[in-house]
Amino acid sequence: QVQLAESGGGLVQAGGPLRLSCAASGSILSINAMGWYRQAPGKQRELVASITSSSSTNYADSVKGRFTISRDNAKKTVYLQMNSLKPEDTAVYYCNAEGLAYQGGVLRNYDVWGQGTQVTVSS
Repeated sequence: QVQLAESGGGLVQAGGPLRLSCAASGSILSINAMGWYRQAPGKQRELVASITSSSSTNYADSVKGRFTISRDNAKKTVYLQMNSLKPEDTAVYYCNAEGLAYQGGVLRNYDVWGQGTQVTVSS
């Protein structure tokens, strides 16, 4: 079973940086797209940034120029470097990954989520 473990959340002052990490584990054959999403209280979960296996990236307009997504394929890890944080960036951040993995000895597609990590930006 594929699992994602997030780390790096916390409390930071506005204007400060924070770096999130998300490591995948399991009988993974390939990881295609990886992404970060966030959900603020009372709001729907939204895409923050995503990155493909060939490192093509996509960002929400609200974070362009401030956040950078990257991945280390050897470590099966995706990172989100967040700079110039704003109070409106406060949310639970979730990691997502999709690809192919052996599950019960059978090669299957997977699309999994991490447990989420809280990011709080104080003004």
